[in-house]
Amino acid sequence: MAGIITGNVQSLSVVSVTLSPTIVNTITAGEQTFTVPGVLATDVVLSVNKPSAQAGLGIAGARVTAANTVGITFVNPTAGNITPTASETYKFILARPDSTQAGFNV
Repeated sequence: MAGIITGNVQSLSVVSVTLSPTIVNTITAGEQTFTVPGVLATDVVLSVNKPSAQAGLGIAGARVTAANTVGITFVNPTAGNITPTASETYKFILARPDSTQAGFNV
């Protein structure tokens, strides 16, 4: 059985990274991945903040996909493609668990 994250939160961090997401096609939701230095594979993204609003563009969620990599799922329910504003500084709130235990049944 694979280890799962259990226990307390070791730390909460706010990380700021300048990102330039690619186009989000019409009527889609899709994940784009970005380099976020210092993020561990076991970290949890609690929140992501895009600094500007764009009509029709939403963020459905974010997750750590690997060490130093965060995936953001953008949503575009409109009839046209939307390109998120380039070179904006996104902020992430990350939780870092204090332990990983193998074979723990939930």
